[in-house]
Amino acid sequence: MSHTPRVLFVCLGNICRSPTAEGVFRAVAEEAGLEVEIDSAGTSGWHIGDPPDPRAQAAAARRGVDLSDLKGRTVSEADFEAFDLIVAMDRSNLARLNAMAPEGSRAEVRLMLDFAPGPAGREVPDPYDGGAQGFENVLDMIEAASRGLASDLGSRG
Repeated sequence: MSHTPRVLFVCLGNICRSPTAEGVFRAVAEEAGLEVEIDSAGTSGWHIGDPPDPRAQAAAARRGVDLSDLKGRTVSEADFEAFDLIVAMDRSNLARLNAMAPEGSRAEVRLMLDFAPGPAGREVPDPYDGGAQGFENVLDMIEAASRGLASDLGSRG
């Protein structure tokens, strides 16, 4: 890629997994010296304008990642032209994204954990209805995938 890559992270509500991925990947990319534009969105409109879930913010803050300035938004058709890579947290959102992608869309749509070590097709589980440990587990998965994604984008150079 001769231009600055643009990556959009997507989950259902854009208050747990995708803003966590946005914040974590921003930190990983910065650490790797990778210039990249990053955003996050949801496939549902339930949390437009809302900040990330307080539990997601607290878990990320314990690892030095600040999510407090992020606000929920929904994926739009324009995102498929604006972003090079749209990264879904699970297969359900991947299917939604593929269904809404306009004909000839330039964005590559992938699963987040396909960038982490291990078998393809794994999902980042939604921690919303669980306890605090779920947010820690999500962070572990997203950190591993973010390192893989940074390496992947760096090699595309």
